[in-house]
Amino acid sequence: MASKRNSSGKKRIAYQEFGTVNNDEALERAVPDLPPAQQDLRIQASRKGRKGKTVTVVTGFQHQPETLSKLLKKLKTQCGSGGTAKDNTLEVQGDHRQKILELLTAWGYNAKISGG
Repeated sequence: MASKRNSSGKKRIAYQEFGTVNNDEALERAVPDLPPAQQDLRIQASRKGRKGKTVTVVTGFQHQPETLSKLLKKLKTQCGSGGTAKDNTLEVQGDHRQKILELLTAWGYNAKISGG
């Protein structure tokens, strides 16, 4: 694909062989939004790469990012701490394994505590 700039400074396409280049929707991976009963979640406490601070990591989600952020907000509220969502995992600050396990099973998820 060749492109040139016109007098206003915007890029214009002079030649394009196949499709559109900026088609981000086609490149996004479709994430199935499975119901809670079909998801196997693992809960573990981790301190690696966090300067000795403990965080509770929940992995195994198969949800859309919007659903994950809503779920994270509920968990942070119930645990009274902060957290973040990264790459289909939720991280809640502090060691809240047992409380998160109880909450997730009450909401219908199949969850287990993993690790020692």
